[in-house]
Amino acid sequence: MLTMKNRILLFLVLIVTISVNIYGQPLQHSFTMGDEAFMLDGKPFQMISGEMHYPRVPREAWRARMKMAKAMGLNTIGTYVFWNLHEPQKGHFDFSGNNDVAEFVKIAKEEGLWVILRPSPYVCAEWEFGGYPYWLQNEKGLVVRSMEAQYIAEYRKYINEVGKQLAPLQINHGGNILMVQIENEYGSYGSDKAYLALNQQLFKDAGFDGLLYYLRPRCRC
Repeated sequence: MLTMKNRILLFLVLIVTISVNIYGQPLQHSFTMGDEAFMLDGKPFQMISGEMHYPRVPREAWRARMKMAKAMGLNTIGTYVFWNLHEPQKGHFDFSGNNDVAEFVKIAKEEGLWVILRPSPYVCAEWEFGGYPYWLQNEKGLVVRSMEAQYIAEYRKYINEVGKQLAPLQINHGGNILMVQIENEYGSYGSDKAYLALNQQLFKDAGFDGLLYYLRPRCRC
């Protein structure tokens, strides 16, 4: 027969076990496009989003800025990921300090904000070389935003590194990244559908298996 002490100990063990089951695993959601609305867990969802680019705000101020965004009524923030920021030298990747985009996304989740991710390769964004690393220009014959083999090889390496950092933070893996953009306003630049399809495949290969999208202004695609 259980003594009172043993009953209390058993109760505490059960509480700990339940807590681990509830909090130890990230809560997964579903996010899709319906006929007329985005669907979050099967229900219509309106994104109220604003831009906040992590390298343009000191890391120490990320959380405070997010709190301000939430106070203004936003439920989502959007950010680019800048290739030349994370691979300033060929083959040398940096996701530390103010470049720690994964931590940026995690803080957004802690503050109750969803994230729209735009990892380039081209971002525009009033950013040097549209986010491309300068050293791409040193590769003889390399053509950006194309199917050229050297470009695709470097692009693949980059997006795979981004995937290691951010793919686990997608909404379908318990994170808060709602959707991920491939390329950036490509329709105002080119019309190569095969290139766009390859972009999509590169993202999937890098672990981005949630909702992918691209913007096509004046698209010739």
